[in-house]
Amino acid sequence: MNEYKVKGLTCANCTRELQEEINKLPSGESASLSYNTGKLKVDHSVDLNKVKKILSSDGAYIEAENHDHHDHSHQTGINWVVLLSISAVLYVVGFVTENMFNEYVAIGMFLAATVLSGYQTFLKGLKNLIKLKFNIETLMTIALIGALGIGEWKEGALVAILFGLNEYLEGLGMQKARKSMEKLLEIAPKEATVIENNEERIVSIASLDVDQIVLVRAGEKIPSDGIVIEGKSSVNEAAITGEAMPVEKGINEPVFGGSINNEGVLKIKVTKAYENSSLAKILHLVEEAQETKTPTELFINKFAKYYTPLIMIIAAIVMLIPPLLMDGSWGDWFYQGLAVLIVGCPCALVLSSPIAIVSGITKNARNGILIKGGVFLEQLGKVKTIAFDKTGTLTKGEPYVEDYIEYHHSFLQIAASIEKNSSHPIAKAILKKAEGISYLHVDELQTVTGSGLVAKIDGITYFLGNEEHLKDFPFKQEVTDQINLLKERGMTIVILATNEEVYGMMGISDEIREESANVIKNLHSAGIQHTVMLTGDHEKTAEKVASKVGVKSYFAGLLPDQKVEKIKEISQCEKVAMIGDGINDAPALATADLGIAMGKGTDSAIETADIVLMQNHLGKLPNAIKSAKKVNSIIKLNIALALGLKLIALLLTIPGLLTLWIAILSDMGATILVTLISLTVLYDQK
Repeated sequence: MNEYKVKGLTCANCTRELQEEINKLPSGESASLSYNTGKLKVDHSVDLNKVKKILSSDGAYIEAENHDHHDHSHQTGINWVVLLSISAVLYVVGFVTENMFNEYVAIGMFLAATVLSGYQTFLKGLKNLIKLKFNIETLMTIALIGALGIGEWKEGALVAILFGLNEYLEGLGMQKARKSMEKLLEIAPKEATVIENNEERIVSIASLDVDQIVLVRAGEKIPSDGIVIEGKSSVNEAAITGEAMPVEKGINEPVFGGSINNEGVLKIKVTKAYENSSLAKILHLVEEAQETKTPTELFINKFAKYYTPLIMIIAAIVMLIPPLLMDGSWGDWFYQGLAVLIVGCPCALVLSSPIAIVSGITKNARNGILIKGGVFLEQLGKVKTIAFDKTGTLTKGEPYVEDYIEYHHSFLQIAASIEKNSSHPIAKAILKKAEGISYLHVDELQTVTGSGLVAKIDGITYFLGNEEHLKDFPFKQEVTDQINLLKERGMTIVILATNEEVYGMMGISDEIREESANVIKNLHSAGIQHTVMLTGDHEKTAEKVASKVGVKSYFAGLLPDQKVEKIKEISQCEKVAMIGDGINDAPALATADLGIAMGKGTDSAIETADIVLMQNHLGKLPNAIKSAKKVNSIIKLNIALALGLKLIALLLTIPGLLTLWIAILSDMGATILVTLISLTVLYDQK
């Protein structure tokens, strides 16, 4: 497939019709033309000249690689403003002179205004009329011919001016949403400083290879995902995660491409070629996201297809039935019929959805929430139940010492000295607890697989490990009670003892994320009715985490395939989203109506998910749900406005009160309202 940037697309409805034309070309079935992104994708075997011809029938063109056309589009924008301004002045002059001077001077003014602002639409409509293709331009052209034909010069001019203004504003609304999108794309770094044989060399981002060493000075963008091998600095990751606070980075710490190095100089070993980096994936996903059509949009497009001919039929009935059967005046009812045609423009209706969707996706992307398609944004607003994986999602996924009881003052020092060379996660938790304590010299150390360690310090043998490790040790009742208490609270027990006495014990658990309880509360207030935790961990741990974070229900001891079964079960009754971060969550993410992955989760979880939280915590999820609900309600409001205003105008034909003025205002008012309301998504500061 070849991809081209198309400029000059006038409206979503016309774009749909152009795509249909291109689809009719030999091997053009798979072609797609998106009004949202202004992108055309066609098979390389399609005759491009024919495609250009189809596009030019609507005044659109494929943008050349150089920048000449950029000015062209800028020019057209200015030209529209100039033409419309002149037309408006001529209209006002005509209006004033009509009563004061000669009527024919006024007619001249109105005609000039009509020609200036309406000639492009008129010509397009005429071409369509010859082809018997009925779209918005055809409707306007018929209305103009009719209005001028019955001597309604003033109203004909107003039709042309307001329609021109309408087209211009509609383009502007979409451009605003697209611009916002492009601003997001500008965060991509363009080049990198590579160090080879102690020499610095500037290369383009695309040519970066894995394992190359890059130098990033203060204020520069990190070119691709990598690991710090030299230097220390704080890094602004807002472009990726939406988090404003800088993150401290030292040796061996991972960094994202597209984030900005704040102060020091960093040497970074590239771990992913740029096209696989987090940033490239984000930009690619967001671009793709705009091109997928939502069910509502598909419905609107289908509706518009049948709706235009229906309006033509209603207009014909209004023009013919009263004069033929009810003795009405031909002139009056012809005029009413023209007004019906204008009311029937499907512009506002077709615009109800795309601007709001693009704005919603862009706004969330700025917050580091990647929504991979308009469909998923729409779904997110409809979700009633959220299922959470526990480890790494509601908890940090790393053990920490939650509770400890010492019977001997050197308990912590000895435990840390024994564990200091171990890379086991529990050892890390113990060392973290003993930070700042000096280590003792360990003479002998042996590991008893699965249960613990035996160590010799100053001639004394110590046993450090779980109960299994000390099963032959006669514990006092008090110690046994403590062990049972910690187990009751869902902790893993680590005990230190010699042959004679117990030195102490620790209760180790997976640390709950600080924000989890708050997020669950906010989700409930954002309209999520059920929150469920699914975990492979045992009942006691699950119960503890569930009650601390406030989820409404939980299921423990689940294997990956049992998680999938649970999701299937829940989704039979309601729309369910699943949130997870590990490889074992990928099947459940795929099964849920909506899969949401943590950004630092595994690649497979991120690939499978429909939404990715780049911050690696759930903090921004409630806002994403609120914005999705807002987008959904805006789309509903837009459709109601678009159809409601038209219906009111159409009902005015019954008493014969519909004028071209009302017709134009109902159409134009709806389009402008729909555009402005949709753009409010972007400006909602939250």
